[in-house]
Amino acid sequence: MNQEILEYNNQENGDRAICNLLKVKIYKYLPEAESKIWHKHPVWFLNGNPIVGYSKQKAGIRLMF
Repeated sequence: MNQEILEYNNQENGDRAICNLLKVKIYKYLPEAESKIWHKHPVWFLNGNPIVGYSKQKAGIRLMF
């Protein structure tokens, strides 16, 4: 598990729960993906290509594909 992503997920209010749920699901369904903080957001890569990530926005958490 990537420590930087765990630290990123330490958000306020319900955003922490959403980030942690996304992290668990992404690791479950993309176990071979490399994870890291990229452009200040958690992102998962396959063969060096960004596949999925999420970021904190004013309106909530944005899931990106």
